[in-house]
Amino acid sequence: MSDVTTRVAALSELPVNQAVRVVIDDVPIAVVRDASDTVHAIGDVCTHGDISLSEGFVEDDTLECWAHGSRFQLTTGKPLSLPAYEPVPVYKVDVVDGDVFIDPTVLIEQQ
Repeated sequence: MSDVTTRVAALSELPVNQAVRVVIDDVPIAVVRDASDTVHAIGDVCTHGDISLSEGFVEDDTLECWAHGSRFQLTTGKPLSLPAYEPVPVYKVDVVDGDVFIDPTVLIEQQ
């Protein structure tokens, strides 16, 4: 882990299939624990509008913006439906001894 990696929660504190908003060094991030206990971290601002994605809905491997319905893939940040057409960033997540850590400076490459 890097020097800027931040503990955001215990894995047990994250609800399954719901997004939680965290802010690390002024970077808003939506954190999602899926049904298989994999934790995802994507940018918390919808690229269609200035809307918090963490207030949206988790379904399968997507997070849907509650305002206009754009769905973003949790693993890549890519929008899967309009009106958004730009991806959100995806951040590196580490789970160590039951604690969830995110480094807001390490982006997962979007393919």
